[in-house]
Amino acid sequence: PRLIVPASTIIVCLLDFLISFLLVLAVLCFYPEFFGWQLLLLPIFLFLAILTSLGIGVYFAALTVKYRDFRYIIPFIVQFGMFISPVMFSSRQIYDSALHPALKTIYSFNPMVAVIDGFRWCFFGQRMEIEISSFLISIVISFFFLSLGIHTFRKMEKEFADVI
Repeated sequence: PRLIVPASTIIVCLLDFLISFLLVLAVLCFYPEFFGWQLLLLPIFLFLAILTSLGIGVYFAALTVKYRDFRYIIPFIVQFGMFISPVMFSSRQIYDSALHPALKTIYSFNPMVAVIDGFRWCFFGQRMEIEISSFLISIVISFFFLSLGIHTFRKMEKEFADVI
């Protein structure tokens, strides 16, 4: 199936992640206080990240085939996504701030918020809290992106050979 081409990129990145994760686990053996039961839930957040990236990646792959110049926009979208995700800051700063609750909900619509917070929670345990509402919204948004991406890809894949 043609869907394997965008999915192969995610599989390669997953293998890279697993190698890096094994190195992190080796380093964490010297710091046993970091090991907690939360680390066992890491595959759930990893699966959520895979669903999100597969959905968005398949959608962008279909758009890139149809609109050639779209590939120049993708790096800007990724960089913008990094700035609105809690990579350089903690989500606690958003949830504990005096922002309007509607803005906090809109912030939760970013599916990577729950993934990144979940990874931090798995590694840091009780020192981090995870917002359950954000996690549930993230699951819904991830499945929405996955279904949108697969639907768009399937709809447009009949024309791929003509365009390419």
